[in-house]
Amino acid sequence: MPSNELLDKGVKRIEWARTHMPVLAKIRERMVKEQAFEGLKVGMALHTEAKTAVLALTIQEAGAEVRLTGCNPLSTDDSVALALNKKYGLETYAKRGQSQKDYYISLNRVLDMKPDYVIDDGADLIFLLHTKRKELLPTVKGGNEETTTGVMRIRAMAQEGSLKFPVMSVNDAYMKYMFDNRYGTGQSTMDGIMAATNLVIAGKNFVVAGYGWCGKGITMRAKGMGADVTVCEVDPIRAIEARLDGFAVKPIAEALKEADMVVSATGCKDVVTAKHLRNVKDGCVLANSGHFDNEISKAGLRELSKKRRKVRDSVHEYQLKNGKRVYLLADGRLVNLAAGQGHPAEIMDMSFAIQALCLEYMAFSARSLEPDVYDVPDHIDEQVARIKLKTMGLEIDQLSDSQKKYMREWREGT
Repeated sequence: MPSNELLDKGVKRIEWARTHMPVLAKIRERMVKEQAFEGLKVGMALHTEAKTAVLALTIQEAGAEVRLTGCNPLSTDDSVALALNKKYGLETYAKRGQSQKDYYISLNRVLDMKPDYVIDDGADLIFLLHTKRKELLPTVKGGNEETTTGVMRIRAMAQEGSLKFPVMSVNDAYMKYMFDNRYGTGQSTMDGIMAATNLVIAGKNFVVAGYGWCGKGITMRAKGMGADVTVCEVDPIRAIEARLDGFAVKPIAEALKEADMVVSATGCKDVVTAKHLRNVKDGCVLANSGHFDNEISKAGLRELSKKRRKVRDSVHEYQLKNGKRVYLLADGRLVNLAAGQGHPAEIMDMSFAIQALCLEYMAFSARSLEPDVYDVPDHIDEQVARIKLKTMGLEIDQLSDSQKKYMREWREGT
């Protein structure tokens, strides 16, 4: 596509997203008026697509110097990256299909600005700051982390005393995980699978590995589209929950024997390995909605295969030595972004509103916060929820003074 057409496409996608993100628009209006981030340097590593662009532009318009790159080599929308650079003057280094070497070069270019704050998805910026870019740590006042996998990494760092600045766990905010992880991942995963395969979901034996919030969203959408859903879990409580929610529960090795489609959403590695794949059903479609591309073992697929070929955009066929065929979507990377357009704009509206408010909170509170992982304050969650309700045209009841007193009074029994 000629560069002028690509630029126009990117601008239109950003403006479409902006039009459908009214919560962030309301917050941006105030932040821009107050120039809430004046003089700050903010480095961002997020999935570089239209909704992310709206967040980055919000922070820039509120006074900050912003640099952005991707957090996954296959999740970048090149039209959006071009528009950010050429139309909006926001330095963006993301490029779809980057090699591992170029991916880390881009991360380092973001850090070269010596950021005051970082906004991360997967904790790659935070990891680099604590390993190969330690010289920048004295300038970093805090960060936000967007996703489950990243929070797991930084909590591990904090527990062993390695974390050197405070980080807000945006992922664990109610208004993030209840909607982004469940409704966002649920819908966008199905979008990615259908865009890549053009196959029907109804009637399929559909296996979901992981029954966290993302897994709950995927199972809900697969069931709603007519699939026969099986859940694979290592957590006994979540396994019981999945069964009581009406799903079959099996070990992954057993589930793969009848699976037409498999989606991993765990945040862990080696969820589907060569050991599991030896008895996989012929024609099984494998997809991943976890952050990193190590949930489905590509080394295991190569070990068992005699031939690999691309059969559709975002689909590779592995011909196994036993004669069966297996289809891997998006090279095992996030199928909702690598084969689709990611979460709906209305969902990311809430998540990115929390990102903007948490950055503001950090900018005013970071001096008093010790290096650790912090939950999003309740008032931020509630603020986003109330704005969202208003944009939906909904009203709710409020407790009366006597009801509030009753909720606080332990002596009053009636």
